[in-house]
Amino acid sequence: MALKITVITPRLAIAGVPLAQFRFARALAARGHDVDLVIGQGDPAIPLPVFENVNVILFDTPRVAAMLLPTIRYLRRRRPDVVFSAEDHCNGMVLVAAIVARSKAKISGSSRVSPYDSYSNKRFSRGWLRKQALRCVMWRADALTCVSKDMVSQYRTIFPNAPHVAVYNIIDDAASRRRAAEPVDHPWFADRTVPVIVAAGTLTRRKAFDMLIEAFKIVTDRGRDARLAIFGEGHMRATLEAMVESHGLRDRVWLPGKVENPRAYFSKASISALTSRAEGLPNVLIESMISGCTPAATDCPTGPREVIGDDEYGYLATVGDPVSIADAIEKAMDRPITAAKLREAVAPFEESEVIDRHFAILGLRD
Repeated sequence: MALKITVITPRLAIAGVPLAQFRFARALAARGHDVDLVIGQGDPAIPLPVFENVNVILFDTPRVAAMLLPTIRYLRRRRPDVVFSAEDHCNGMVLVAAIVARSKAKISGSSRVSPYDSYSNKRFSRGWLRKQALRCVMWRADALTCVSKDMVSQYRTIFPNAPHVAVYNIIDDAASRRRAAEPVDHPWFADRTVPVIVAAGTLTRRKAFDMLIEAFKIVTDRGRDARLAIFGEGHMRATLEAMVESHGLRDRVWLPGKVENPRAYFSKASISALTSRAEGLPNVLIESMISGCTPAATDCPTGPREVIGDDEYGYLATVGDPVSIADAIEKAMDRPITAAKLREAVAPFEESEVIDRHFAILGLRD
């Protein structure tokens, strides 16, 4: 039976949570459902996504709180059967809107970052007040999910008896695999004789690309021939560029900024590196593994260990330790993970697996 399904994301972006919600909406429509993709805040620099059989609605609100009234009106008018939202501030807004609108829709809210970033058990702190606000409306949710099992455990330390369960993002789908096969115009990715290490993300302290550059310097000082490409933009660009210059790595490190299709580069690289201090579940790590890269990742909360295991599907390093990161990169160079093992690791992130789990939790059939 086709369902009327709404997928909500708080903002328009071609990364992170919005990108995951776009994939989810596209996959639901491909199954024959009537899908609305509702976007809160727009971005003049980014065109609205266009997917076959997906109705895209832009509220163009400056923040999530301003989405409340449009969402109430939308629920009353459209009357969806199911609403999938993402990020806790958006999840809370949707639950309030559903209560006020007296919507009969099943509501599933997905948490994408550690609750320690938003909530606290310290009485009357800002995080504690946020916790109480969510608790007041949590009863209206038909499902509350997290993108990693470790994150579920974290939520249960903040919300005793929390109903959260783990459901991964859709990261592996046919459209993404087609994009990975697209050509790239850079000599490093044509010359497969020298290993290329790829990394991607916002250039912020949380992503710790400074640790990656330090680790890469150690790798080259050990006599290893390799190149490093870091895709992304952010406020740490000048710092990272200065590090590259001071370490004499200008010919070995490339910082191209944002690129339209990083997966096309991943599929022509050997190794991926993730050096974050914290994650929810690092999509970029799984994307690189789908593309055939052997991963070297910090054992940060949460996600990398859950994906990689104990050196079964990649190599873990200590957070903030360039020597440990360098060791993991060298392991990836010397002992690449086989294609069969990488396929095994990423199977839970395939679109049909993810949708089936969401529907099972909600008691739905399609």
